[in-house]
Amino acid sequence: MKKLNFFICGFVLSATLIISCNNKRNDLVDTWKVTAVEGKTPHMDSVKNDILANGTLTFTKDGHVNGKLETDFNGTYALTKKGKNLVIKDETGTPYPFESTISDDMLILDSEEVKITFMKK
Repeated sequence: MKKLNFFICGFVLSATLIISCNNKRNDLVDTWKVTAVEGKTPHMDSVKNDILANGTLTFTKDGHVNGKLETDFNGTYALTKKGKNLVIKDETGTPYPFESTISDDMLILDSEEVKITFMKK
């Protein structure tokens, strides 16, 4: 009986985590336009204006992301820690981890090099 209760509690906890992560994923799925860039390294200062003028990201339900920041790219993404961490991988599989803040109309991605704010397009 204890094993059954343990299994049921584990299942309910897993379902809750999956649903909460999917809610953040659903908020993320859309096209986002860069509205602010805060460079934390000298390299970022040189491309800041280009990112502001042309920067967009489009996230899809199937875990893909495409757009333009410094260059055009296609890749994948994964949300972890209840939507507080976002990892974007480019075509070669290179991971770009961010702390993420996701709301209905605003997305903030913060890394060691840059903090980028987006609004839904």
